[in-house]
Amino acid sequence: MFAVFAAALRRELRLAARHKGDWLLPPLFYLIVVTLFALGGKPNDPQLSAFAPAVLWVGVLLSALLNLDRLFRADFDDGTLEQCFLGAQGAMPVVYAKLIGHWLLGGLPLSLIAAPLALQLDVPATVLPTLLAGLLLGTPMLSLIGGFAAALTVGLPRAAVLLPVLVLPLIGPVVIFGAGAARAAAAGLSAAGPLYLLASLLVAGLCLLPLAATVALRNSFD
Repeated sequence: MFAVFAAALRRELRLAARHKGDWLLPPLFYLIVVTLFALGGKPNDPQLSAFAPAVLWVGVLLSALLNLDRLFRADFDDGTLEQCFLGAQGAMPVVYAKLIGHWLLGGLPLSLIAAPLALQLDVPATVLPTLLAGLLLGTPMLSLIGGFAAALTVGLPRAAVLLPVLVLPLIGPVVIFGAGAARAAAAGLSAAGPLYLLASLLVAGLCLLPLAATVALRNSFD
């Protein structure tokens, strides 16, 4: 099963290398959103740093939605996913690989560029480790929840319109805890509580959401 997972992950990375524009768009969009927010505020406005965690997290969420519709669509249309379900190992390793690949190509770069973007919003340097830790715990949940929603809608027309409606309410707790951890660090308080909650959500998501996405994909073939 691990060999199937590794092969599927390598395939995702090779496909991404052939379509670089699909994966460069989210970081570029994130950069534009945060930069425009920084330029729109008053210089040296203390409120700018207060709202910065929310801006950074919402920017990550909106950026991650840009290519979510294509997570399973191409393989569904050309029959690759159906063949995975007919294989001896089933489709679960492939679904895991696609979700992890989505995070490696999308969530991880967005998390890493958040630190320099946070400096534009006057976020103290002491808050950056907490902000980065929250994003590294929270952005995989964006891929997991988004992947589940993409699996639910893969066989529907105009699925790109439905995805934000499904994802945004489900991802609310992740954004709340992630931004809350950064705000707690900025206030000199312990951010351990929100980070532990994010870690708990991530463990639960890794156990349940790939399975739920696999079931949703199987139902799309019925």
